[in-house]
Amino acid sequence: MLCLLRVENFAVIESVELEFGPAFNVITGETGAGKSLLVEALMAVLGERASGDMVRSGARRAVIEASFIIEGNSQLQSLLESNGYAEPGAGELILRREISQHSSRAFVNDSPAPVHVVRQLGEMLVDFHGQHEHQSLLKVSLHRHLLDSVGGLDSIVAEYQEAYHTLRRAIEQYQQLVEQEHRLRSERDWKQFRLEEIDAVAPQPGEKQLLESELRRIEYGEQLFEGSSAIYGLLYGQDHSVHDGLVRARNLAEQLATLDDYFRTAAAELRDLIIRTDELAKDVQRYNAQLEWSPERAEYIRDRLAQLVRLEKRYGSIEQALEERERLQRELALAENFEHELSQLRDAIVKARKQLGILGERLSAKRQQTARRIEQAIGDILARLGMPDAQFHVVIERRSALTPEVTDIVAECDHGCYHAFEHGIDEIAFHIQTNKGEPPAPLHRIISGGEASRVMLALKTILAKSDRLPILIFDEIDTGVSGRIAHRVGVALEELGAYHQVIAITHQPQIAARAQTHIVVEKTVEGERTFVTARRVSGRERVEELAKLIAGEHVSDGARKIARELLDNSSTYATTP
Repeated sequence: MLCLLRVENFAVIESVELEFGPAFNVITGETGAGKSLLVEALMAVLGERASGDMVRSGARRAVIEASFIIEGNSQLQSLLESNGYAEPGAGELILRREISQHSSRAFVNDSPAPVHVVRQLGEMLVDFHGQHEHQSLLKVSLHRHLLDSVGGLDSIVAEYQEAYHTLRRAIEQYQQLVEQEHRLRSERDWKQFRLEEIDAVAPQPGEKQLLESELRRIEYGEQLFEGSSAIYGLLYGQDHSVHDGLVRARNLAEQLATLDDYFRTAAAELRDLIIRTDELAKDVQRYNAQLEWSPERAEYIRDRLAQLVRLEKRYGSIEQALEERERLQRELALAENFEHELSQLRDAIVKARKQLGILGERLSAKRQQTARRIEQAIGDILARLGMPDAQFHVVIERRSALTPEVTDIVAECDHGCYHAFEHGIDEIAFHIQTNKGEPPAPLHRIISGGEASRVMLALKTILAKSDRLPILIFDEIDTGVSGRIAHRVGVALEELGAYHQVIAITHQPQIAARAQTHIVVEKTVEGERTFVTARRVSGRERVEELAKLIAGEHVSDGARKIARELLDNSSTYATTP
């Protein structure tokens, strides 16, 4: 519930502070007095667009603050807690918007907050019906949303939408695969050529490095042979070789070890050196033995390296050539296996269509039930609002898909296939019959502004029990109605107040008299400045304000008498003597 609205330096409002009551609140005042400015200020603090042009001339900034009681609204409290703006179980919410010429800032419970978060809070708090919003009732795209809201069908719609997106994904995958098939088939010869080119060389990982090492051994074979022979001779093969010197040293160390234990370690290390020298000499001898100077082998290696270099130039590296070979193999294999892949996707599409049909039928049945309930309820309410002959119809239709293509989004039901949409298999439109003997027709063809306001009010009344939004704002819901009908609209708004906090701007005394809280907005000029003030009225002051709505500027005793009668006939007022 909105408890307090404080507005400073907003347009022509210098400073206004208003306390709102529960149930039905009404705002009255002369045309142009600034009633709608209060609603604009409230919408700004709830995250709607706020322009620097709305800052009062001469002021540095505009400040709007609204205080709400949110106790029991678990969804809203959860949003506050998840964003760090409230302690668990907090029962109050304070929103503030500061607007300057070039920027604006939003606050939630005195903490800075992104405007999009504030807008989320606003969407969970307030349902706004503007002066021209009844025109949205003429938009067929809104009818399905209203029907589902009345029926509380959100969970069924969500389940249907999940199946719908599953079908769409399967169809998209099928389309992509078909496109890929066409592309691959058109590129098949070129891809086959590239694969054969790589296969003809048949490169191996690390092959180029091994061949380059082998070629160097061949090209420098004579030097390597002579050098390795010399090393072998120094280590083992010549007189006075390293091996012979180590053997003599070992023998001497073993003799000395009989005299001093120190040489036992030296003798052991010399034995190890002899073994290692022998092994190294044998390795060098084996290397020397396998050396060859084959010109044919050298020429083969040069040709092979030239092939590998050409592949490197074409693909960047041997490794990249091997990766390209794997990719080409996969794509060519896929081109050969397309029919199997496509067949699997066609089966998935058929399965998804059947599931979509099951959920679509279930959703449609619920909508049919809700539609009958809406038709009866709106007919009853419209009769009370002065449209006794009106008959409201919810038209639910489907479009058959006689021979659907694989890529068509359709739902397969027991009695055939139907075009499917993200919101269901139904196309929904509101029709109305306002006069006896005339056939029902779409709302936009025959409905007037006053009739549209009453139909929207009837829908709001039906939504009231299931709607989770705690605050309903009506900016001149009385468009096109007067007299007896205005009284009935007032009664309907008062009844809405049993489920929601209702705030309505009106020019009709019959409506204003039904409110529990009455706020008057006035515009005055002092010197060169314009001021807007607002206050709650009751007792005799309220009688006077209602009389102004009845008689205009010059209030008569007769107008005051009518005003008292209106209040006495309502359930909200006791006249102060």
